[in-house]
Amino acid sequence: MTDAGDDADGDADSDAGAAPGDAADDGADTAVRDGAAPGESGGSRSPRDRAFDALDRLVAASATERLLISGSALLLSVAIGFVLILVAGRMTSCESAAYSLLGVGFCYDPFLVYDSLFLGAFGDFLANPLNGQFATTVSETTVLVFTGIAVAVAFKAGVFNIGGQGQLVFGALASALAVYALSGAVSGVVGTLVLVPVGLAVGAFVGGIWGAIPGALKAYADANEVITTIMLNFVATSFALYLASGPFKDPESFANQTRTLPEFALFPQALFPGRTDASLLALALAIVVAVGIAYLLRGTSFGYDVRTSGIQPEAAEYGGVDAARTVVASMALSGALAGIGGAVYVLTIAGNFQTGIPDYGFDGITVSILAGNSPVGAIAAALLFGVLKSGSIVVDVGTDVPPELVGVLRGLIVLFVAMPEFFRMIGQRVDVRDRFGGSRDAVATDGGEEA
Repeated sequence: MTDAGDDADGDADSDAGAAPGDAADDGADTAVRDGAAPGESGGSRSPRDRAFDALDRLVAASATERLLISGSALLLSVAIGFVLILVAGRMTSCESAAYSLLGVGFCYDPFLVYDSLFLGAFGDFLANPLNGQFATTVSETTVLVFTGIAVAVAFKAGVFNIGGQGQLVFGALASALAVYALSGAVSGVVGTLVLVPVGLAVGAFVGGIWGAIPGALKAYADANEVITTIMLNFVATSFALYLASGPFKDPESFANQTRTLPEFALFPQALFPGRTDASLLALALAIVVAVGIAYLLRGTSFGYDVRTSGIQPEAAEYGGVDAARTVVASMALSGALAGIGGAVYVLTIAGNFQTGIPDYGFDGITVSILAGNSPVGAIAAALLFGVLKSGSIVVDVGTDVPPELVGVLRGLIVLFVAMPEFFRMIGQRVDVRDRFGGSRDAVATDGGEEA
């Protein structure tokens, strides 16, 4: 009994004596796991490590969390824009104040500006859902869906396609020339059924060829795709200008443009009476293509090759994927989608090829980033862009706010909404802690090796 009691007392004393040391070790381990060095508290971490932690949380955010972040960013951009409008309105001279706050008058009404910017894009939707302003929103959104998913496909393959504008321009030019050349052979409903698909196919083919060139240079010559696509943009726009102002110029027009296409060669406009620049059918096609590309990237072997090549080309090669060929194919597909966007522009908005096409290709980069490189997400991102573009026209016409300030407001919205997704994409592709230096969150207790 005495021995048992002594053993119990000894064990208790031993446990009691060991407890402080164990607690200290546990505290050190906890501090290390939290990212602080032994002996430091978790609250003493450097601002850089805290920024890395925030980036890690952003990378691991769920779809719901990302949606909430984007919504919060949108509200924050509106709040900052509200202040900018008031400041600009206070600095401007006017006969009577458009808005008063706490007895202080301002020349611009921020509520009217944002009402025109967001709701003006849909016109008087209750009185006439298919009004002219909504038609403008539809036409802008349709082209941006194609350019957005074009950039997304290239991003998925690990390639930064800045050449979407050149691919769109060549697709638009080729589509206009092909459709006009064939318009004399068919007409009426048959002409629509034949010429619209032909225009889309030609635009896709030419855009795909133009996109495959920088893809091949990237894959087989290790040429930087950013440089080559920018150079090819200049080549495409300059060559298109030469053709539209020379061999294929409309002799009845002073502008540098091709001959106007007959109405039966354009997308049907039945749902927008009196308008020839918008088509819900074209928008429906864009949505179908976006869903199809999403399935292609997620549900097929080609999509698997694209995604693995984009994440880790060496590992993809080791797994049997021809990374070089995949890059070329991805860029060709990206160019084809941008070319279809150019064809849609010709067959809905313009009615012919005109020099000075808006920068849909460059806007597609922002659309893709807003969508997180998701083809389906590009639909919503393109709609936001379309609303902002169409709403800007309403603000310019219906208010005294200068166009430069409207551009700032649009830029703020796009910047704030895009930045969280942009940093999340960086965090997915780059180990910022290894690149810029930072402590790891998880450190093993046996030997201090990283978990």
